[in-house]
Amino acid sequence: MPSLMRPVWAGSLVAGVTVAVLLGPPAAAAAGDKVYVGRACKEQNRPALSAVDHAAFDALLRKYVDDKGMVAYAEWKKSDADVKALDDYLAALGCVDLTKAATKEGQLAFWINAYNAVTIRGILREYPTKSIRNHTAKAVGYNIWKDLLLAVDGRSVSLDDIEHQVLRKMGEPRIHFAIVCASVGCPPLRNRAFTIDKLGEQLDASAKAFFANPANLKLDPRNRTVEISQIIEWFGKDFAATSPAQLAAVRKHFPQSDAAAWVEAAGVTVKYLEYDWSLNDQTPARK
Repeated sequence: MPSLMRPVWAGSLVAGVTVAVLLGPPAAAAAGDKVYVGRACKEQNRPALSAVDHAAFDALLRKYVDDKGMVAYAEWKKSDADVKALDDYLAALGCVDLTKAATKEGQLAFWINAYNAVTIRGILREYPTKSIRNHTAKAVGYNIWKDLLLAVDGRSVSLDDIEHQVLRKMGEPRIHFAIVCASVGCPPLRNRAFTIDKLGEQLDASAKAFFANPANLKLDPRNRTVEISQIIEWFGKDFAATSPAQLAAVRKHFPQSDAAAWVEAAGVTVKYLEYDWSLNDQTPARK
């Protein structure tokens, strides 16, 4: 039986941020503006993270995401009803009580789904577009990872906050195969929502699907060389302290993992594959 725990949250995560939320879909923003999704919650008896129902998001994913993790953004954006359904789901995510105890599985499912849902909403707002990187200003201007904010229990959280200040601090490295930044180089977006009862199975399946793609893993036992996604270069320390230990940690997710035991031996060369930032779009936009 999973133990109950207080929600993982950095107390200073959004310190000093003025919470302002929009009722309904996010409006267009000028350069540097913040864009808010969700809405202020006025309910008195708000649920814990573990009690949130992700069925609405699940239905949308089944409708618009294919078995390869590609999204029908154009069709989704054409449907006012389904854009509203996503907005309603985001609003429901915000209507939680972060002070209530929740299982670790409940927290992980909540924040993984939140990350993916906010990302999709951000892309729908910009669509048509070729890449999320077109909306990530470095210095001046709108940065989708920092400036697209979800209202959660009276706070405003960005995609960066969810990834780095919440999920990565929970000690579950498989989140890197579950959160999807709307890019081909990301793990394939599952066409089902993550759920508490199947979370471990879903995380393992996402990791296996990721490494089954030759664009993310190439093994050359003759030359003792491993070419692997830059996700492991960027976030390897979440798996283990050293490169050999990182490979040992992820090998169980490799296709024919037993035959790949040699990657854990000394003298193996590790190279990182170039990340593909193209949009995970079923019908790539021309813009």
